[in-house]
Amino acid sequence: MTESSIKRESRSRLLLLNERVAGLIGNGFDWIFRRDRLVTSGRTPFELVYDSDLMKVRYYDLADETHINLADGSRMPINRNKYPVPLVLVPPLGVTTETFDLMPQRSLVRYMAACGFRTYLIDWGTPGREHAHLGMVDYADQMYATALEHIRAHSGSREVSLMGWCMGGLLSLIFQGLNHDPDIRNIVMVASPINLRGGGIVAGAAQALNAPAHLIRKYTDFRLEKLDPARLHLPGWMTTLAFKMTDPVGSVATYWDLVTRLWDREFVVVHSTTANYLNNMLLYPGGVVQDLTIKMAVDNDLASGRIVIGDRVAELSEIDCPILVFAGETDILVKPPIAQKIMEIVASQDKTFRIRPGGHMGVILGSKAPDGVWADSVEWLSERSGPRQTAPRKQR
Repeated sequence: MTESSIKRESRSRLLLLNERVAGLIGNGFDWIFRRDRLVTSGRTPFELVYDSDLMKVRYYDLADETHINLADGSRMPINRNKYPVPLVLVPPLGVTTETFDLMPQRSLVRYMAACGFRTYLIDWGTPGREHAHLGMVDYADQMYATALEHIRAHSGSREVSLMGWCMGGLLSLIFQGLNHDPDIRNIVMVASPINLRGGGIVAGAAQALNAPAHLIRKYTDFRLEKLDPARLHLPGWMTTLAFKMTDPVGSVATYWDLVTRLWDREFVVVHSTTANYLNNMLLYPGGVVQDLTIKMAVDNDLASGRIVIGDRVAELSEIDCPILVFAGETDILVKPPIAQKIMEIVASQDKTFRIRPGGHMGVILGSKAPDGVWADSVEWLSERSGPRQTAPRKQR
């Protein structure tokens, strides 16, 4: 190596070191004092279609954009030829509205809207202690029906497709089991727990409750359903803890990664946005906790295909619309057999089950989700979101 080349290499290393030191100082300052500048969630513009005390409905159009940027650095043009059947995204309870709009380059609402779907999002709002009385009937029947009513009025289409993650999938399933709405064209479910005897953390916790609960029922007059729901609400920090405990080593490792890569602005932005999302989980209303504990954890009603909601019965076994079900390959909360159970229950002739990379969050929000669940859902829905084909009349 010549002297001049050694000098050039030394200058390059010095410039790189200077850049990293400058980045470390700037990023560190923002992370400590101006962290809001690093959080990029919830940036996609939307129209508020419905706004109540708690639940809201959003519509994402991307009318002023020609393309969207993807996490791999590529650009995807926006399809302006909209499918006739709108798509309704349904997040679970306990999470913020940024669930499906986590980052500009990793936003499910942007992706679906760019692919040609008229994309709506049900925002379950931020429940407080005053909402402790709300149960599954309020969310899966009343609020859900109100949301669809306004989506149909806004879109001009009676038919809609539903796509829910985790409890969002359950709410969609229960709504259809209660109402058997002929205009629910398709249902997509991602990591939704059906059979809580199928292994994993959630199933393990449910089975641990099962035996004591049945003994209490048999030998005492105590009934969980008689308790005041206000005494059962779960604060947001417990939801956060539950998610982080699915990967306690990873939760600690990410902060070590932040320290070692504080010079990398892109990494710091992704870390800060994800951490902000995880650290701001929402309260679970006591009535919902009550219903989930009794009907799912103890009695495992969903696995039977029949669950009582309020004073009505949701008959999941009578659901016959096309259904696409996903499970996360490394999901320890909802293992694949837990989600796959619905395939044995519904009456749908057109039903598909797929396992895709990721854990409980990663399968729908992670870096591999766009090439996995998102792309698969677009392909599947695009074939089922056109004008409904009517059977030809028989000739007499």
